[in-house]
Amino acid sequence: MAALFLKRLTLQTLKKMAGNCTRRCFGTYILPPTIPAQLPLVAPVPRLFSLTHARASGTVADTQDSRKKKTKNDPAFSNIGRKIHERVIHVLDEAGNDLGSMHRAEVIRLMAERDLRLVKRDSGSEPPQYQLLSGLQIHEERLRLREMEKAHPKPGPVLTKELTLSSNIGQHDLDTKSKQIQQWIEKKYKVQITIKKGKNVEEPEHKMEDICNKILQTMPGIATFLSRPQPVRGGKAVTCVLRHLSKKEENAYRETQETQKRDSLDKENRDNRESDVHQ
Repeated sequence: MAALFLKRLTLQTLKKMAGNCTRRCFGTYILPPTIPAQLPLVAPVPRLFSLTHARASGTVADTQDSRKKKTKNDPAFSNIGRKIHERVIHVLDEAGNDLGSMHRAEVIRLMAERDLRLVKRDSGSEPPQYQLLSGLQIHEERLRLREMEKAHPKPGPVLTKELTLSSNIGQHDLDTKSKQIQQWIEKKYKVQITIKKGKNVEEPEHKMEDICNKILQTMPGIATFLSRPQPVRGGKAVTCVLRHLSKKEENAYRETQETQKRDSLDKENRDNRESDVHQ
């Protein structure tokens, strides 16, 4: 009996030890049971105040952008029709007489009675100034403004053309390049010319500068130096820039040519008189 009791006690001790060892080895890999998350049955309601505020601010920005686009795209002189934004405006009639400040409803009635159009003259004044004109008067005024724009065009950006030549260039090629440069100058371009030193080391010292001067001499009364020939790349090349003469320079050139012609004619007349006297 004692032996049987010891055997049972030994088996129970071994079972307990085996269970403790299993928990220690595999306890970290056994995950606890997860509880499924409960989703809300009702969706969250957006805040109406924030949405309304966003819509309102977007509408204001859109209207400001549209006004800017309208002011940019508005022509300088055009019939605005019956779309008068101001309540009270300063009106001139078709003859230029001052009609004073008028309500827009009264101006619209006057336009219908006289069959006239309304044109904005000065939007910066207070109240803004408008004028009543006929269709023929508007057409004539537009033609006058176009002629003024053609007579006094707005100066645009001056483009620069670049041309590179060799100091060994032949005379025929130099004449061809000079004609091309003259065409660019007549189109109001600036022309940057670079003359590279040729392979012939024994060429004259100022040959590259002489080529620049020869090109300029082919365009009397048309072009002049914007920057005179100057050495670059350690003396291996010479660069200069040509530009078109200004109107003042063109007039001065014509005057000098006319005075030279007069002087030559006077000299010829004097020589002829002296020869007649000696005969």
